[in-house]
Amino acid sequence: MSSDFEGYEQDFAVLTAEITNKIARVPRLPPDEKKQMVANVEKQLEEAKELLEQMDLEVREVPPQSRGMYSNRMRSYKQEMGKLEADFKRSRIAYSDEVRNELLGDDGNSSENQLIKLREERAHLLDNTERLERSSRRLEAGYQIAVETEQIGQEMLENLSHDREKIQRARERLRETDANLGKSSRILTGMLRRIIQNRLLLVILGIIVVITILTAITLSVRGH
Repeated sequence: MSSDFEGYEQDFAVLTAEITNKIARVPRLPPDEKKQMVANVEKQLEEAKELLEQMDLEVREVPPQSRGMYSNRMRSYKQEMGKLEADFKRSRIAYSDEVRNELLGDDGNSSENQLIKLREERAHLLDNTERLERSSRRLEAGYQIAVETEQIGQEMLENLSHDREKIQRARERLRETDANLGKSSRILTGMLRRIIQNRLLLVILGIIVVITILTAITLSVRGH
């Protein structure tokens, strides 16, 4: 199960990193590109939600004694998902026509509003930068897990190869033993056949001797 969960984690990390990058770009895009980017981010957010659902199902299959660690990780991912959705909502309204008009001074206090908006934008960019760094760290951790998994897989393959060689050698020994047993069986059969033949010869010889003795006795009696 852990390999499936870790695979979903890696996909989630890659996906959230892409979403974070696109969210940061949304406010500065022209209207047409912004609309397309918003639709793209919405689709990727749905994919991220589906990944969370798959991860949640995997956690439910974990034995109770090991479930706590995965549950904590799931809570962290869900919190991050909530922040992503909140950032996306803010990015959709940032730099809208009304905000741009306000920054240009249509309401008479443009300098103060511009300063406020610039501060908000700076904070938003810093938050996105931090989020990108977290996603990068998760990707590195996922890559490390993948490398370790590959090493374990190679070791398992080597062990299986050694086991296969042992099994092949055992089969060869069994074949040799079977061949030797076959030879022994043939030898024993031949010996038994010769013993039977010898006994038959002895019986025949005994009968001939008895007949000879009886014949001699009969002839002797007739001669007298």
